[in-house]
Amino acid sequence: MDDRGPSRPGNAGADDRISRLSEAILRINASLDLETVLEAAIEGARALTGRDYGLIATLDARGKICELVTSGLSAKERRKMIEWPDGPRFFEHLRSLPQPIRLGDFPGHIESLGLSPNPLRTRHLQGTPMRHRGQHLGSFFLADKEDGGEEFTSEDEEILTLFASQAATAIANARTHRKVERARADLEALIETSPVGVAVFDAGTGRAVSFNREAERIVTGLRTPGHPPEQLLEIVTTRLPDGREFSLQELPLARQFEGAATLRAEEIELSVPDGRSVRTLMNVTPIRSGEGEVVSVVVTMQDLAPLEELERQRAEFLTMVSHELRTPLTSIKGSTATVLGTLPVLPSAELLQFFRIIDGQADLMRGLISNLLDAGRIEAGTLTVAPEPTSIMTLVDRARTAFLSGGGQPAIVVDLPPDLPWVMADPERIVQVLTNLFSNAGQHARPSSPIRVEGVREDSYVAISVADQGRGIPPDRLPNLFGKRSTLAGDMGLGLTICKGLVEAHGGRIRAESEGTGLGARFTFTIPIASQTSAEGAPPDGRPPSVGNGEQVRILVVDDDPQTLRYVRDVLTRAGYAPIVAGDPDDLSIIIRAEKPRLVLLDLMLPGTDGIQVMEQVPELADLPVIFISGYRREETIARALETGAADYIVKPFSPTELVARIRAALRRRTEPETFVLGDLAVDCGRRRVSLAGREITLTPIEFEFLRLLLANEGRVVTTGALLRQVWGYRYLQDTGRLRTAVKKLRRKLADDAAAPTYIFTERGVGYRCARPEALSPG
Repeated sequence: MDDRGPSRPGNAGADDRISRLSEAILRINASLDLETVLEAAIEGARALTGRDYGLIATLDARGKICELVTSGLSAKERRKMIEWPDGPRFFEHLRSLPQPIRLGDFPGHIESLGLSPNPLRTRHLQGTPMRHRGQHLGSFFLADKEDGGEEFTSEDEEILTLFASQAATAIANARTHRKVERARADLEALIETSPVGVAVFDAGTGRAVSFNREAERIVTGLRTPGHPPEQLLEIVTTRLPDGREFSLQELPLARQFEGAATLRAEEIELSVPDGRSVRTLMNVTPIRSGEGEVVSVVVTMQDLAPLEELERQRAEFLTMVSHELRTPLTSIKGSTATVLGTLPVLPSAELLQFFRIIDGQADLMRGLISNLLDAGRIEAGTLTVAPEPTSIMTLVDRARTAFLSGGGQPAIVVDLPPDLPWVMADPERIVQVLTNLFSNAGQHARPSSPIRVEGVREDSYVAISVADQGRGIPPDRLPNLFGKRSTLAGDMGLGLTICKGLVEAHGGRIRAESEGTGLGARFTFTIPIASQTSAEGAPPDGRPPSVGNGEQVRILVVDDDPQTLRYVRDVLTRAGYAPIVAGDPDDLSIIIRAEKPRLVLLDLMLPGTDGIQVMEQVPELADLPVIFISGYRREETIARALETGAADYIVKPFSPTELVARIRAALRRRTEPETFVLGDLAVDCGRRRVSLAGREITLTPIEFEFLRLLLANEGRVVTTGALLRQVWGYRYLQDTGRLRTAVKKLRRKLADDAAAPTYIFTERGVGYRCARPEALSPG
C-alpha cells in the first residue's frame, strides 16, 4: 500500500515547479563570482517560466545601472537593447513600482509613459524587482520574441517573486565577496610595494608564512646561495642595541610567539656566521584569534642603511659648508687682524690692498650663501624664475665678463651663429648658470687651452655648450654628476646642482659629456626659444597662441590628483590658456571630440591604468601633442613614454615657468607649415611629396628630411652638427662625408648647380641653408 495517499490534481505540476525552483536557487548560490551569479539567475528565470529571452538590470545605491545581463538574445538584439535611449528611464520607472509588473500590451504601456518604442517587439512582459534587506538591487524582465507566447500567469509571478528574493541575496553576497577580494588585493599590493619590509610568521611553528619584496631585499644579502630563505631562521643572530646577542629562534621573535608581547621601533642587527650583517628598525606584533590565542606574528623591518647614508651625507654637507665658509672668513679675519694689530699704522696703499681682500672675500662669502639658499629652494621646489625674450649673445657676454673680471682663467672663445634665435630666459639666472659652468671649466681645463662656448638650435630650444680640454670625467661619474652631493675631482661645490635646478626651472635640460679621463668635458643646456623673431630682429611678446579667431587655446589636463589638477589649472589660466580638467581617462575620447583641445597634459599613473596604455588605447590622442606629467624620473620610464609618441615629459614637482615653456614649445612644433614653396620647388610635408616646376621628384627619406629641415629654418644656416644629429642621429656626428654625399645627390635631383645654387647654399665651415622664399619667384 502506498502510504503517501492519493495525489490531488495539480500537485504534480506544483511539485515540478518547486523542484525546478530549488535547482535554480542552488545554481545561483553555487558561486560567489558576480557574473556567474547573474548568468545563472537569468537562465533560471527563463527556465522557470519557459520564455524566449530574459534580462537582468542591476542598480547601485543611486539607481544607476551597474550590470546588464541578457539571455536568449543575439548579439545584434542585445546591442539594440543596450542602445535603447529610453532604457534608463524605463528601468527607473520600474524601480519606483512597489510590486512586480505583468503586462499584456507592452508597446502600449511604453507609449503611455511617453517613451520611444522598445527595439524588441514583444507584447507580454513580466518585470520582477529584486530586493535585499529593503534595498532595490535591480529587476528581472522576461518576454517572448515577435509578439509570440502566452500571457504571464499569477503562478509565474509568484514563482519569480520567490526566485528574485533568492537571486537578490546571491547578488548581494557576490558583490560583498568582490569588495572583499578587491580590498584584499589592494592590501596585498600595498604590502608588496611597501618601502618597509613585512614578514608573517606562524606562531605555532615559527616558520615564515610570507615575505614582501622589501623584506626579501633586506635579507637577500644574508642568504646562503642554494639554500631556502627559511634557513635564515637557523643561522641568523640578532644583536640588540645594548650589545646582547641571541639566536633568531631564541630572541626576540620566538619569545613573541610564546609570550605574545610586542616589540616597537627596536634597532636590531641581523648577522650570519661569515660576518655579513644588516641593521634594521624592527617592530613585532602578535595576531590573536577570537579566543585570544596568538596565531601569527607580523614583523616589519626597515633597512637602516639608507638612513645611515643620509646621515653621512648630512655630515658631509655640513663639512662642505663649514669648509667653504671658513676659507673667506679666514682671509677676512687675517686681513683685519693685520690692519688692527700693526703699529705704526700701515701706509694707505697697503691698507687699501687689505680692504680689497676683505671686500673680495665678503663677495665670495655672499656668493656661497646665495648658492646654499638656491640649493635649498631647488630642493624644496620653491625656486622661481622670471623669463623674458633675451639674446643668447648678450647672456654669454655678461657671463664671460663676470668670469674674466674675477680673475678667471683660461680665455673664453665664443662661437655662436649670428642667426641664433632669442630665448625665453631670466637673464640673471642664466648668467649665473654660465658663470658656474665657466668656473667649473676653469678649475679643470689646461691653462693653455681655451674654454669654448657654442650654440645651436635644437627643435624649439637653443642648446648652449661650454667645453674644455681638461682632465675630463670618468664614465661612471657622469650619471650622478648633477647630484646635490656629487664631487668632481675633489671639488665639493654646489655649482652643477644649482645649474641643473635653474635650467629645469626654465623648461630646459642639462647634460654632461666626456670621452674619458684626460679628454676634456662638455656641458650642454637647453633653453626654450621665445618664438620666431621678426624681420627687424625684435623679440616676441611671449603671449600664448590663439586658434586664429581670438579664442583661447584649450588644453586638456588628465590627472587623478585634485591638488595637481588645481595647480595646473591655475598656471594655465594665468598663462592665458583655457584648461579642461578630467580626473580619470574613461571618457577621454568623448571629451577630446567635444572640447577639441590643442594639447593634452596626461598623468603617467592613473586609476587602474597608466598614461602609456591610455596613449595606445585612445586613438584621438595620436592627433594631438601629449605631454606626460609624472613623479617618476627614471630614464627608462621617460624613454618608454616618449617612444609611444609623447611630445614631452615633465617630472613633478615642476615650476609654472617650466610647464608653460614646454607647452608653448610643443604647440610651436605642431604649427610648422605643412607646405613649403620656394620658387619652382614645392614640398608637401603632410604627404611627403616634392615637385619641381610641376614635375614630381622622388626623394629618399634621408633626402626629404634634410630638405625639410633647411626649408623649416627659413633661410637660416643649419650647422653640419645639427643636420647630422637630427637627420642621421648621434652615431653619425662626425660623418661629414655622409652629409656631403646626400647634398650632392639632392642637388642633382633638384637640378641645382653647386657653383651657382638656386635652392641649397653651402656656408663653408658652418653648414647649409636654403634661399628665403622672397628671394625667388615662381618660373
